[in-house]
Amino acid sequence: MYVMNTKLTLRMDEDRVRQAKEEASRRGKSVSQMVSEFVDGLDASKRAASALPPITASLVGVLKGLEITEANYKQYLREKHSCE
Repeated sequence: MYVMNTKLTLRMDEDRVRQAKEEASRRGKSVSQMVSEFVDGLDASKRAASALPPITASLVGVLKGLEITEANYKQYLREKHSCE
C-alpha cells in the first residue's frame, strides 16, 4: 500500500528544535517519525479512553497534578485499616 507523505512546517524555538533532533537521533528516528507517532498516539488514547467502562472512564485524570507517593498510599492504608 502506498501512502503519500505531505510536508508539514512546524515553528518552535531553537532549543526545542535542537532537543527534538537530539531525541530523534537517540531513538534512531527522524523528527518527522516522532511527530507522526505522537499524532497516532493521540488517536489511540481516544480509542482507549472510550473503550473503558463508564465508571472507570469518569475516574481518568482525577489525580492529575497531585503528588501521590508510595509512602502516602501506605499511610492511607494504615489509617483505613487501623483497628482503633
